[in-house]
Amino acid sequence: MRTLYIDCSMGAAGDMLMGALCELLPDKSEFVEKMNSLGIPGVHVHADSKESCGIMGTHMHVHVHGVEEGEHEHAHGHEHGHEHHHDHGHGHSHEHSGMAEIEHIIGHLNVSEKVKTDAMAVYQLIAEAECQVHGQDMEHIHFHEVGTLDAVADVVGNCLLMETLGIEKVYASPVHVGSGTVKCAHGVLPVPAPTTALIIQGIPIYSEDIKGELCTPTGAALLKYFVSEFRNMPQMIVEKDGYGMGTKEFSRANCVRVMLGETEEQAEDVIEISTNLDDMTAEEVGFAMEILLDNGALDAYAEPIVMKKSRPATKLVCMCKPGDKDRLSKLIFAHTTAIGMRVNRFERIVMERSFDIVETPWGDVRVKTSTGQGATRRKAEFDDVAKIARENGLSLWEVREKIEK
Repeated sequence: MRTLYIDCSMGAAGDMLMGALCELLPDKSEFVEKMNSLGIPGVHVHADSKESCGIMGTHMHVHVHGVEEGEHEHAHGHEHGHEHHHDHGHGHSHEHSGMAEIEHIIGHLNVSEKVKTDAMAVYQLIAEAECQVHGQDMEHIHFHEVGTLDAVADVVGNCLLMETLGIEKVYASPVHVGSGTVKCAHGVLPVPAPTTALIIQGIPIYSEDIKGELCTPTGAALLKYFVSEFRNMPQMIVEKDGYGMGTKEFSRANCVRVMLGETEEQAEDVIEISTNLDDMTAEEVGFAMEILLDNGALDAYAEPIVMKKSRPATKLVCMCKPGDKDRLSKLIFAHTTAIGMRVNRFERIVMERSFDIVETPWGDVRVKTSTGQGATRRKAEFDDVAKIARENGLSLWEVREKIEK
């Protein structure tokens, strides 16, 4: 399984993670060109090589209308969090953006639907924390333009890199958040800053001797969304590693380190949760399945059954990881008429999967290769095939035939 490990011993920031992931690519200049062609308003990205404590890595610069976030302030080695940019009418000279504008920007980018979905989910984590910190509804919250578009670029860039690299599972170390204080628009606040502190709830964190803000809201949200487990590095065959560098010099290397490789997936335990429903419409059952899948279910499906007294009914089945059982069970109770359910534990055997990019006359297509158990399967990603078919007036079969030749 294509696995990424993130070393957060010097914190986590969106630009630093993007720089580290960029180093895993065969040609990082192609990624930079792609980012600059997306059309994020006023945003320009470029990458520099940077040294910290004798280690070379990539420093990602994100400029918004020629201004780099935090360049006029004393940066703590990372891009600043939204605490610095929330609009309270203090006479900022830049325009401000709300969530509707963010959704519009991300929704119209030239990226796959998966990247758009991932990016909006990550940004939603930041926005929800902002709302809670400042006591405002989502519709009324506004973000300072430079900080917002800087964060959008970091979020979209990292989501795009995760897809391009074909990463299937992400592990990370516990997160070093730094110590001391951070200067915000509202004054001096303790580290981690309020928005970051909300986002990292449920994530193992620690603080040591480094003074400064090491984990930002954007970095925290990316970790919360993508990381499956915070732990020591799993057993893996490492193909490549990368370093994303920060701005400020500390007593140790100011970087986020990533390792990309393969982990062997042995047979693993999965939980099956099932319940019989005889008083829900097909639309209601379908909605419940979507909720389960959106919240981490490995699979969710429905089967027609006949209950006692010959009543037609539906059996709703949810497959999940053992650690997700309680959370998904509560969602089934919340979104169905179930008053009870059955839980079984099964062993699951899966093939190892990898992703390749195939060039076609209509653009690049991701192709998933599954190997193991004496078999190999290759399949083009449906979203990519469907997009090409839709835009070129072709059938799905015509596109697949061209890709498979």
